[in-house]
Amino acid sequence: MIFDFLKPGIYIKRWILLMVLCILLISASLNRYIEIFNFTLELHLSLRIALFIIGILLFFLSLMGLIRGFIRLLNRSLPYRISQKTIFDAIYSKGFLEKGPRIVAIGGGTGLSTMLRGIKNLTANITAIVTVADDGGGSGKLREDLGMLPPGDIRNCILALANTEEIMQELLNYRFKEGSLKGQSFGNLFLAAMTGIAGSFEKAVKLMSEVLAVRGKVLPVTLDNINLCAELEDGQVIVGESRIPDVVKQTRSAIKRVFITPSDAKPNAEVLEEIEKADVIIIGPGSLYTSIMPNLLFDEVVDSIKKSHAKKIYIANIMTQPGETDDYTLYDHIRAIENHCKGKIFDIVIANNQPIPLDVLQRYEEDGAKPVYADKKTKDSGYVLIEDGLLNISNGLIRHNSAKLARVISNLIYGKDVIHEYRLGYFKLKNLSKPFRG
Repeated sequence: MIFDFLKPGIYIKRWILLMVLCILLISASLNRYIEIFNFTLELHLSLRIALFIIGILLFFLSLMGLIRGFIRLLNRSLPYRISQKTIFDAIYSKGFLEKGPRIVAIGGGTGLSTMLRGIKNLTANITAIVTVADDGGGSGKLREDLGMLPPGDIRNCILALANTEEIMQELLNYRFKEGSLKGQSFGNLFLAAMTGIAGSFEKAVKLMSEVLAVRGKVLPVTLDNINLCAELEDGQVIVGESRIPDVVKQTRSAIKRVFITPSDAKPNAEVLEEIEKADVIIIGPGSLYTSIMPNLLFDEVVDSIKKSHAKKIYIANIMTQPGETDDYTLYDHIRAIENHCKGKIFDIVIANNQPIPLDVLQRYEEDGAKPVYADKKTKDSGYVLIEDGLLNISNGLIRHNSAKLARVISNLIYGKDVIHEYRLGYFKLKNLSKPFRG
């Protein structure tokens, strides 16, 4: 074993020797006199200070080199690779994220997953409560064929919170382009297969979260097979989430209320537990009636939110949604939630105030969408209103900027941008070892 350690190419011995030298230098700097053989040397104060500084600097250099050497050594014997990034991410997670606030995020769709990508850099104690009323697209097909809960929104939230390589993200987001699987997501199929292995959708979600090293947890709001229904102003009732926007557009009759069937469906018990423990509850962003509201149609969920002493935040959408919130102001969004929940369930409203480029805005307006800015009624409503530039435009699509949104939330919780402060220190530590070669 000792001889194996002495073989060249281990990339550890030089750093251990340097570390021993550092300890000797630091020890020497703490003594005014040192004896070398039969000679006694007096060290002046300036020399002792210099030796101490050099010893400390070389000690950190040798420590970084030692870490890199151990990583190389492990990668020779393990079937998978450990990167330096993995080590520092683990330090960052243990040192900061696991001590972060308990955040419960409620919603679904693209809006919720976008927000989760930002706040996972604020805390590892995140619980995403996600709607399972989807009955369209690939999720609807799996729901119909396998009798499972729709996996699409759950999958998006798991990937948003995952700490995985980019290729894994691309794989699970991949959609088949031909054949009987056309339009189906590999991630949905992965969850379907995991459901078969685990025996239940709930266990499958937890297993997938473990496999992808998710920061926090993702919970379906209910384990019951529910349908979302909408009653329109003209009295018509629509059954099925995916049908609601199309029928609203065709009839030009606005949504009066939404409800779920069966009416005796129960929320996931773990959802209520997480709401009770939360320090912060965030509602949205996301489609008002088809992503956010299905989670708030359970009396037990609404009651738990109202009883909670957490900070309660609503993140407004940037644009209205044709066939769902046509011509809605920000106040209209808030009033719709109040009406369905029989009162206020949040105290703080976050809204975008950044102007949208005209060319992008025109394309959205052609489809019937309009910007959602803070209006006078919202400002006079008694809510704490926070406006900021939260816009992100990618490939012509308007989304929330996840990093900016996380900074606003960080300021609300801590009174400052702790993500920037802590990650600045994290990157300084991480970059210390970059110039060194083992």
